[in-house]
Amino acid sequence: MSRSNTSGAPKLSVGQSAALACLIEATAPKPGNVHRGADFAEMSYPDFCASALAISPAIDAAANGLRVGAAILQAIQATRALVGKNTNLGTVLLIAPLAAVPGEASLASGVRDVLAALNAEDCRDVYAAIRLAQPGGMGRVDEADLAAPPPDDLLAAMRLAADRDLVAKQYVDGFHLVLNEAAPMILAGVERDWNLLEAVVHAQLRLMSAYPDSLIARKCSAEVARQAADHADTVLALGSPGEVAYEDGLADLDFWLRSDGYQRNPGTTADLLAAGLFALLRDGKLKPPLELVQKRE
Repeated sequence: MSRSNTSGAPKLSVGQSAALACLIEATAPKPGNVHRGADFAEMSYPDFCASALAISPAIDAAANGLRVGAAILQAIQATRALVGKNTNLGTVLLIAPLAAVPGEASLASGVRDVLAALNAEDCRDVYAAIRLAQPGGMGRVDEADLAAPPPDDLLAAMRLAADRDLVAKQYVDGFHLVLNEAAPMILAGVERDWNLLEAVVHAQLRLMSAYPDSLIARKCSAEVARQAADHADTVLALGSPGEVAYEDGLADLDFWLRSDGYQRNPGTTADLLAAGLFALLRDGKLKPPLELVQKRE
């Protein structure tokens, strides 16, 4: 299977790439997440589809010079207006800085320049976006707490949160997990002739196994996040997409993650995957029309 059919492929805008990345991530039947075959009590697959479309104008604006903080706030405002809940805060926090990288620059070097240029205005807007989104499990901290006035330095605030939040850690590490882990993991699956959705699910397992999901850790505990990582590692050891033992293992993991009132939702891993997909689309490593699903012979 080729990674994409490039014949007559349309050129996507940065905002369209972001929307498509979010749609692919939401559609992939990842254990423990909302997808087209499984909703949560408080949010559904159509909510995520609508949210993907909602952020596109703000992400395009980031690519055209709007400050990153303002783009993040506008994307969350648009999401809140359309679906009235937090479906995508982590994803927006990751994609907006990548979208601001000039088209001729590499994401790896360009995002560091974007991050270095963040100022107090960006921090105020990001804090406003987080407060508007009302993410679960945030708790209280002694420094740079969301209930306190925003600091002047967004990177310093992210540094304080990096040990407990993988999204914040990307601001500190130059988006290492997105660019050097999530995106290559997805591409590796496509290059093994898995369809794109299978590649995304397998990448989810690899990420969860190596980097315990920080949303699970916040909502439950670090120990539960470690248990989820161990479960993912067990599934990986069972085989590959399409093999019976692997697919059965996925089902078992999905059941366990959806227990306890959906508190074990690996949402941060989903955010990293969406950003990884955006990077691949932005750089032309995935091009539409995409082979999302392929029947096996």
